[in-house]
Amino acid sequence: MERPIVALVLAGGTGTRLYPASRADQPKQFQSFGGDRSLLTRAVERVSFADETYVLTREAFADAVHDHAPEAAVLTEPAPKDTGPALVYAAHRIREQVGDCVLLAVPSDHVVGDGFEAVGRRAAHTAVETEGLVTVGVEPTRPEPGYGYVEPGESREGYETVRQFHEKPDRETATEYVDRGCYWNAGMFAWTPEALLSAARASPLSDLVDALERDEPERGFDAVDPVSVDYAVLERAEGVFVVPADFAWDDLGAWDALARHLPADDDGNAVLGDAVTVDAADNVVATDGHVSLVGVSDLVVASYGDRTLVVPADESQRVREVVARLRDEDAF
Repeated sequence: MERPIVALVLAGGTGTRLYPASRADQPKQFQSFGGDRSLLTRAVERVSFADETYVLTREAFADAVHDHAPEAAVLTEPAPKDTGPALVYAAHRIREQVGDCVLLAVPSDHVVGDGFEAVGRRAAHTAVETEGLVTVGVEPTRPEPGYGYVEPGESREGYETVRQFHEKPDRETATEYVDRGCYWNAGMFAWTPEALLSAARASPLSDLVDALERDEPERGFDAVDPVSVDYAVLERAEGVFVVPADFAWDDLGAWDALARHLPADDDGNAVLGDAVTVDAADNVVATDGHVSLVGVSDLVVASYGDRTLVVPADESQRVREVVARLRDEDAF
């Protein structure tokens, strides 16, 4: 493959479901959550095989990105409007700066096991070979309602066509998807800038593409609504393919996910930080101070700074409701 691989690490989010550890001024990509390096640093290291690496973030985070990924180039998006506008903007800017290349886009906040390089290279090669849009599909280890799914179609050499994308299902439907051989949608993509921009022209992001070509990115972002690249482009495009991946993978999106990556005590409590548990079982405890739990089970207790969150572990996705209210009060 003659085109250079340009890795694009997405680091513009605020990680609202990991509140209060993750807040507007200290998003989760800059935190380690028990590791020795931040999630962003680990993500950049994971794509070190690429010829060049960019980190896409918002202006307020640019200085922190330089601290965590000093070797990477930094792009700042005009406004946070989800992955659709962000990835279209990045494709346009990187094509201007690098020229012919293939982009390998990865989130900054995922936990990824060994074997990513081989899959990343295969995804990039497939994007060049097919001139299409490529997503990485992780082989599921369980029915997971918190993830989207990719249903494969025809099998090719090292990749498959995509028959359909499925939004986050209920648990019963997630079980059906796993039984049918669907993959988890890992939010990792490969494409040439030309392929993405061409597909975006026939999508709700067409006004953004036009504005970028006129060198008016702010006007383009004003013209579009926040939307994921999956919904805006991939679900509507022709020539979409999936590269299967069998590495360990987890979207560190909520407190219950963190429990899968922390050691548990004899009572099943997963603890990050300083905590005491008495007659307590199967809780997730995370703190930068000290937390004590007595006689409770199946809770998330997260305490950072002057903020404390308590929520049933199986309702940890509802943290976003707290954040929505705090944003309304300008207190996030």
